[in-house]
Amino acid sequence: MTALTSPRTFEWTVTGMDCGSCAGKVRGAVERLPGVDEVEVSLMREKLRLRLEAGTSSPSEVEAAVRAVGFGIGPAGPQAGQGAGQATGGDCDCHCGCGGSGAAADVGAADRAAAPDREGRSWYRTGRGRFVLATGALLAASWAVGLVLPASLAGLPFVLACLIGLAPVARRAWSLARAGMPFTIEMLMTLAATGALVIGAAQEAAMVVFLFAVGELLEAVAADRARAGIRALSALVPRSARIEEADGRVREIAAADLVPGQRMLVRPGDRIPADGTIFEGVSGIDESPVTGESLPVTRGPGDTVRAGSIATEAALRVEVTRAGEDSTIARIVRLVEEAEAARAPTERFIDRFSRYYMPVIVGLAALVAVVPPLAFGQDWGTFIYRALALLLIGCPCALVISVPATIASALSSGARRGLLIKGGAVIETLAKVENIAFDKTGTLTEGRPQVTGIVPLEGRAADEVLRLAGAVETGSSHPLARAILAAAEARGLDLPQARGARSLPGRGAEAEVAGASIWVGAPAHAPEGIGAGQEMAAAVAEIEERGGSAVLVVAEGRALGVIGLADAPRADAAEAVAELAGMGLRAVMLTGDNPRAARAIAEPLGLEPRAELLPEDKLAAIAEMADRGGVAMIGDGINDAPALKRAGVGIAMGAGSDVALETADAALLRNRVTDAPAMIRLSRAAMHTIHQNVALALGLKALFLVTSVTGLTGLWMAVLADTGATVLVTANALRLLAFDPRRAARD
Repeated sequence: MTALTSPRTFEWTVTGMDCGSCAGKVRGAVERLPGVDEVEVSLMREKLRLRLEAGTSSPSEVEAAVRAVGFGIGPAGPQAGQGAGQATGGDCDCHCGCGGSGAAADVGAADRAAAPDREGRSWYRTGRGRFVLATGALLAASWAVGLVLPASLAGLPFVLACLIGLAPVARRAWSLARAGMPFTIEMLMTLAATGALVIGAAQEAAMVVFLFAVGELLEAVAADRARAGIRALSALVPRSARIEEADGRVREIAAADLVPGQRMLVRPGDRIPADGTIFEGVSGIDESPVTGESLPVTRGPGDTVRAGSIATEAALRVEVTRAGEDSTIARIVRLVEEAEAARAPTERFIDRFSRYYMPVIVGLAALVAVVPPLAFGQDWGTFIYRALALLLIGCPCALVISVPATIASALSSGARRGLLIKGGAVIETLAKVENIAFDKTGTLTEGRPQVTGIVPLEGRAADEVLRLAGAVETGSSHPLARAILAAAEARGLDLPQARGARSLPGRGAEAEVAGASIWVGAPAHAPEGIGAGQEMAAAVAEIEERGGSAVLVVAEGRALGVIGLADAPRADAAEAVAELAGMGLRAVMLTGDNPRAARAIAEPLGLEPRAELLPEDKLAAIAEMADRGGVAMIGDGINDAPALKRAGVGIAMGAGSDVALETADAALLRNRVTDAPAMIRLSRAAMHTIHQNVALALGLKALFLVTSVTGLTGLWMAVLADTGATVLVTANALRLLAFDPRRAARD
């Protein structure tokens, strides 16, 4: 037994999970172990993640518990002496071709891209496929033998075929019952088939077992197709890289082993293995794998490139800036995988519903079996048969898988198009929003303001004003601060050292420069009693009338000058606002800028501007909008973190920036405003599909419950209806993989 000295998080690959109830069985098996906490089971990623407390259960006991209920389990990724493809081995009780054993993978060391062993195999080469072929052959042989046997013995081959096919199902049902899960499809199938044998319906019992095997195979194929979208994302992460040694030689290493500072050689047609900066070469870069942008962009020396992008024209030499496992595409894949585990409220409700649904079905079947014969003198065999059919139709697999399959498809579809959504809960909330709040700088505008003029006051020189402002803003990431620093650099100014620099959120920045206290910020938040009143006011008014932003530079209570900056609206901002209006959404712009500059940007776009807002004012505005329906806030992921968090959904602009990927609920990786309505359209399509799937699953169940009780449909039709419902809702969910929300806007 492995000794644990402190709580640790472990992750495994679990194979054989093909519906939501499968994930529930794995969760139920491990939750009962001592010291197990924070259990997460991902159906689409086939992952089990949990924490183990010190001195309690061991990883090997977790693995044994999972295998006991019929699923394969192995390391989440390559371990010492083992490749990614060796995580699983032989067949398990679920006939999935998974099996295998191995120690748990500590999350810190696991390669998350490990794929199940059966990936890419034809259905007839999997354990389930072989089981279907075997049971089908037994059934056919039983029909053939029955033709030559006397009528009194014709049923024996079917009894034998049923028992052989039912044995592994019954064994798994018993294991699940011992683990505290008696109400499972395996138990219902065992009871139904055994009951059919008892009442003499051997042919139907054998047919039920065969159809059950076919159904599980179809579910496995459908679930594997649903996982293909997430696997396709993982495939975008390059596996190897060519690096240049100091002596000029080129050697190939694993992309995961890249470290900052190494120099990579990227040939035409190669995927870039890690985020980096080009130091030699010019080439078109296809960034569609990362951002969904279809048109290549030209990149040259000094430009940044992202892992997963493709050099389309020429060879590049790139210096690594991020380790391979921390590249943009690797983080996107990781976030999509983690988002799949963030379950939507609808999914949690259905899970709770299914826990009560199965016992109710079993109880109803028992009543159907005994009440008519006892109370009304009906035939026992007839109503036992109907009760058995009722047991089979009662399985909630289709209902339970309807939500996670849809969410996984929507997440994968969005990620391929540069729309990163962090989980089903975000999709559900985003589909219901009625209000959209935009930040201005970097969201509705290009985020690249430029200094348009400097008005010095009190006889100061323009360069002096710019030098002092640049000294205070050194190190700031605010777009206006970067514009001031860029202007100072363009003029070749040497910036003096600033001491005690600090940012005043929404109000500006201050520092001590050459012994004087310097403040830089919007005139509306300037310290009281500053000099140069009329001259300063006229300069500010002139800048703002032109739609620019004025930045005041103050030293020891005296205004030294006014710096004018301007930023252009994004080319697609007006189109995005029009699309949102067409979708029935109300949109406003929240900004700390002055009212005149705010109107100059907002009014041509058709937006309501709210100006001169401090961070706390933006929070209040978000709260007010939330009272009138759900609200989503779209910002640059840097300056408006409180508002992004306060909104029902915070959407960050940013092509893979750390803040955009890590802090917001969603991110527009292509930096296009039109992707905001596209993301909402995708969320609405996902919720519409979920509602369709739930209605389809419940409708078919209700229909066949009635026909089973009234005797219109028998055992084999009950199994076929249950399997058909599961395959139908999964196939319906898979349609989202091909759904393009941008094209939908034009249709």
